[in-house]
Amino acid sequence: MALNLESKKAIVAEVSEVAQRSLSAVVAEYHGLSVGQMTELRVQAREQGVYLRVVRNTLAKRAVEGTSLACLQEAMTGPLVYAFADEAPGAAARLIRDFAKTNDKLVPKAIAIDGTLLGAESLNTVASLPNREEALSKLLATMQAPAAKLVRTLNEVPGKLVRTLAAIRSEKESV
Repeated sequence: MALNLESKKAIVAEVSEVAQRSLSAVVAEYHGLSVGQMTELRVQAREQGVYLRVVRNTLAKRAVEGTSLACLQEAMTGPLVYAFADEAPGAAARLIRDFAKTNDKLVPKAIAIDGTLLGAESLNTVASLPNREEALSKLLATMQAPAAKLVRTLNEVPGKLVRTLAAIRSEKESV
């Protein structure tokens, strides 16, 4: 179905808005996937908070112009599905990686993070990036560790005294 000019402008505006607020994007070839498989991918994307869209490459190139994802333009060839992550930088890569494990027809082509274009070989690295909650919990654990160690160290002094007195008492009781 041919798109008229107004439809094309609407698509470019929508994808451009998403690209401007996205932390990362992944492009993957989907040639050979069935409608059911694409529907399953879309459902998983919705559940994970990833914006997934199949767009003509010429429209996608216009949409990412002037954003941090403009570096993707050189990878935009062939039938592509675009996955944009705006909450966690690794969400889109995680979605594509996990779906590609069971569907070999989905082939990742490129990843863009903060103006840097990465190849498909970086997919696992980007997918392993923590989400917001994981990062905050790691930060909190790192900040809490020195205080917890100090408390354990300070608690060891009276604990050692109690153990020493208990040993002396048991020694005197046995004599």
